[in-house]
Amino acid sequence: MARLFWIAVGAGAGVYAVRKLTKTVEQYSPAGMSDSLSSSISSLGDGLREMAAVIREGMAEREQELRLALGVEAGTMSPEAAQSLVDDPTGPSRPGQYPRYDDEDEFGLGGPGNGRRPY
Repeated sequence: MARLFWIAVGAGAGVYAVRKLTKTVEQYSPAGMSDSLSSSISSLGDGLREMAAVIREGMAEREQELRLALGVEAGTMSPEAAQSLVDDPTGPSRPGQYPRYDDEDEFGLGGPGNGRRPY
């Protein structure tokens, strides 16, 4: 009975090895490589399409957030003003627009060339 058991185990292992070897040889044959390559390319294309859809969704969400923050949707800012802000976020440079700290700093110590040490 033990011999019959070991014969069955050997036959099963042989069948498994032959099937595994056949599958491996088929994978590395020109037809198998072609099938593998085409499935890889199609899955890459699917992945790229999915990524593009996620990016478009994120862009639309961010655009809506910006429109809400700028007040374009609520009517507090005209679309032209919003577009000019998008085109030039810092705005036009006008003299006197920002305070000058060249003459005197906020502590009254004078400008950078006042001769005093900061410590």
